[in-house]
Amino acid sequence: MRIAFQGEPGAYSERAAVEYLPSAETRGFEAFESVFEALERGDVDRAILPIENSLAGSIHRNYDLLLRHALPIVGEVSLRIRHHLLALPGVRLGEVRRVISHPQALAQCEHHLRDLGIPAEAAYDTAGAARRVRDEGLRDTAAIASRRAAEVYGLEVLAEDVEDDPHNFTRFIILARDAEPLRAGVAARTSLVFSLRDGPGMLFKALSVFALRELDLTKIESRPLRGAGGLRLPPESEQRWRYLFYLDVAAAHGDAALQNALRHLEEIAPFVRLLGSYPRTA
Repeated sequence: MRIAFQGEPGAYSERAAVEYLPSAETRGFEAFESVFEALERGDVDRAILPIENSLAGSIHRNYDLLLRHALPIVGEVSLRIRHHLLALPGVRLGEVRRVISHPQALAQCEHHLRDLGIPAEAAYDTAGAARRVRDEGLRDTAAIASRRAAEVYGLEVLAEDVEDDPHNFTRFIILARDAEPLRAGVAARTSLVFSLRDGPGMLFKALSVFALRELDLTKIESRPLRGAGGLRLPPESEQRWRYLFYLDVAAAHGDAALQNALRHLEEIAPFVRLLGSYPRTA
């Protein structure tokens, strides 16, 4: 099975893809949008995308792309993120004058880098930063990336576990071109998105349809209203400060309680779209 991910070989997304399916053939792409497009074209069989980090929060770009593309979520992977400081062989920590990595990785290592007194510079990808150190022979530069990236690009680990908080996990979602049936008895998660009309207590009413049926909401995310995914927009002058709401529910789409909740939600929400129902990892 071919799985698309964003980044270079050695990226955390590639590792998550292998965690999901050890026998997978992985293919890296520079942009998240390109990952979606590769799956739509049939160049790959699955796509894996980071959706939230336990320290840095949600990856908003991928929430927007989920709405733009009709690709169902069929699985998820939770990955412990361990950041390491990597440099060319023979380089000592005292020779490093700057550190490069993805902005989220830099944010997750901010206090550690401050203690070291090394300025940081953003790169598009953690593994891409490691590759740049190798390709350009940067002996005054270190990259923050995975141990796998060190192996791929022939770098040495100057310092291990440089993240500020060891409780650092990223949840990845798996996309396919078609939804997959859930096996009976499997703990599931269902993701959906909806909009609301203006009015007092509308969000409370929407969330109540799940609470009344004792359905556990494991995630709620709001994003600015955008014209995608079949959503009928109000006039442009009324779009300011209007939002879409993304929910994760700890239930399978076929569960009677969730089916009733969704029918109730559709009575008050002008737009409801299922993003996927899939086995949950936690």
